Amino acid sequence: MKFKMIHENYNVYDLGRSMEFYEKALGLKEVRRITAPDGSFIIVYLANEESDFQLELTWMRDMDRPYNLGDCEFHLAFRTDDFEAAHALHKEMGCICFENEAMGIYFIQDPDGYWLEILPAKH
Repeated sequence: MKFKMIHENYNVYDLGRSMEFYEKALGLKEVRRITAPDGSFIIVYLANEESDFQLELTWMRDMDRPYNLGDCEFHLAFRTDDFEAAHALHKEMGCICFENEAMGIYFIQDPDGYWLEILPAKH
């Protein structure tokens, strides 16, 4: 029996702001969307041409506050072919939240507080 990872879900407070962040920071674009008939939720799947893995963003109409992520001891990782350019972009965006220069990696934080690890091509 085999299993293939297909997506990761993040619940987001401001869907438009999150979608703008993921497109600018990581080049992810909407590939499909599900909207509840009653408007109670919207699910947007983001992806790029580098893999078939998708990030699922879920917006809930009745959520009246930003999500509590606890200690934020989880993350999604991205490998980039141009680490220096990615780092410069993320520094300009002000979204770098942690750097581990000894390991040659850093993390960015999305508008809801989710951490995303950025790795160089050879790591």
